[in-house]
Amino acid sequence: MSFKNQWRRIYTAASITAALTISSGSLAQGNDYDWPRMLVVGTTSTATGGFASSNAWAPILQKQTDMAVRIIPEDSEFIRYKRLNVDRNIHISSVSAAEARLQTEGHGAYAGTKPVPQRILWHHNDTPWGLVVAGDSELKTVEDLKKGGVRMSDGIWTSAMTTTARKSLPAYLGLSEEEAQEVISYVPASSYAENCRSVVEGKVDVAWCATISGLLSEMEGAPGGIRWLPMDSDNTEAWQRYLDHSSMVIPTEISIGVSSAHGIDGATSNFVYAAPADMDTELAYNLAKWFHESYDDYKGTHPLAARMSLKQFRNYLDRTPLPVHEGTVKYLREIGSWTEEDDVWNQQAIAKMDRWMEARKAAMAEAQKNRVRMSFDNPEYLDILARHTKGLEIFRSRL
Repeated sequence: MSFKNQWRRIYTAASITAALTISSGSLAQGNDYDWPRMLVVGTTSTATGGFASSNAWAPILQKQTDMAVRIIPEDSEFIRYKRLNVDRNIHISSVSAAEARLQTEGHGAYAGTKPVPQRILWHHNDTPWGLVVAGDSELKTVEDLKKGGVRMSDGIWTSAMTTTARKSLPAYLGLSEEEAQEVISYVPASSYAENCRSVVEGKVDVAWCATISGLLSEMEGAPGGIRWLPMDSDNTEAWQRYLDHSSMVIPTEISIGVSSAHGIDGATSNFVYAAPADMDTELAYNLAKWFHESYDDYKGTHPLAARMSLKQFRNYLDRTPLPVHEGTVKYLREIGSWTEEDDVWNQQAIAKMDRWMEARKAAMAEAQKNRVRMSFDNPEYLDILARHTKGLEIFRSRL
């Protein structure tokens, strides 16, 4: 029996529903807060860092609060969204900012599911990405990609990688897709390993890779090693063009992962712990407080747990377009880590999310009235959805 199915047998819908019942009279007054009987956290699969790092801090939270903390792995982003927002049998979920945008705007499988406004509870982790080349490569700067004759990996196993290679990176360089094809030869890669390893195998000149993957450690130890092409994080115009295609990444100076990437400017993809907007404010407040005050207790339990510091969260808040839960805001304001400027962008983010919710609900109401099947694979419904959401501003990182 799979690990996931074991959890499903142990935690029936009835027991989890009971566990999620929270006292409305709970007050956040130091240790007087009446924690719920159980906290259920949804994460990616058991093979991921998101699951492992959540499992690292969970026992500490449980010990310090006497609250049962359960980490439930669910690899399907769609199912995890439904369990958090529709079925309500988990409290919070680890989700990438990019996926949260798709959930909000109703892309793909989310098109036909119930739209529910979500909020950031706390920062989970971040994955830095960059352009990697062989140590002896003639490519010295990102501008060298425009010289012509460059072979780049094209990760055809996922649309996100193809979009980055064929649209986002050329846009950063000021090239159209057509212009990029004149100077860059795209070499199909059917897996992440092939996408990156092709650099040291001499099959491509450059690839878009994550610095924290074990594969990059192997590549770093290969004959000649590897280097990284800096993408100036201060080049706002270039990054704005990049965000036109990959809207949720954040320019950053890389500080984690393989040592060859440290100090190099690249991009980061962030994961957050998200909750429905109507999550109990005092629960959100006390979870935020615990994540901050107990950081020293759990930061050494897993490398990704170290990315949950207030400093990392604060850095992310300066760039995220997603709204923050009012309980978290309450705590951050209390400790002097929330400003009036934060209130402005957060209220704008809430208003933007509300507009998307209203538009999608209107589309579903029209579809229901006309007996149109609400599904991502029904063109008639997608036309209705597109009409109602036309002109709405998408979520994109703030530079």
